[in-house]
Amino acid sequence: FNFLGQAVLTSLTAQNTMEVTSIHSLSASFIQDQYEALKKDFIFHGLKIGLLSSPEHAEVVHSILTEMATIPRVVDPVFKSSSGRTFWPTQYLKDYISKIIPLASLITPNLEEAEILVGYSITSPAEMEKAAQEIVRLGAKACLLKGGHLCDSPVDILFDGYQVYRFPHQKIPFSTHGTGCLLSSSLLALIAQGNNLPEATQKAIDFTQRQILSSLPWGRGPRIIWLKE
Repeated sequence: FNFLGQAVLTSLTAQNTMEVTSIHSLSASFIQDQYEALKKDFIFHGLKIGLLSSPEHAEVVHSILTEMATIPRVVDPVFKSSSGRTFWPTQYLKDYISKIIPLASLITPNLEEAEILVGYSITSPAEMEKAAQEIVRLGAKACLLKGGHLCDSPVDILFDGYQVYRFPHQKIPFSTHGTGCLLSSSLLALIAQGNNLPEATQKAIDFTQRQILSSLPWGRGPRIIWLKE
């Protein structure tokens, strides 16, 4: 994608392919220190927010997103691990909704994360469209709701604040670790390169699908993405 990614760590996890066994939240001051160090050395063309695990994280990330309001900002709300480990406690949901979502150019929840945000079960594409629109009303400029876990044919729903787009794709008969992170990161890179949002979404979905199909069964849990492009 012609961009070099830089990372600011927010949390440390003990995990394998089967589960996350524990999590350690890093301090907000250390998150700020990492960001300031990178800012001195690099020009940012976009930001992606992933796992946050404390209200203090919401405060410092709110400040960073505000400072970087002129570049694309993709928020991937990682509330739980696929094995069920909670990262963002529900009692702090209001902090996430008030401090993070309104500063997102695009938010990319999966079905479970969207259900947490809107407060009801989502079981169909029609309900996905409704939820995506409600999440945009929380303040995000756009929402890509990922429907890979729908019982029938999977579809991702994009609402850009004006129009709904549907992106049906192949149902893959195995689980893969890290696909949500890969999709949101590739989306950010494509948007930063100048693709409009629907084009970037289709390209990112296609790219992620290819990487899932070439993933490797390394451990006892879900397969692992092995980037080959």
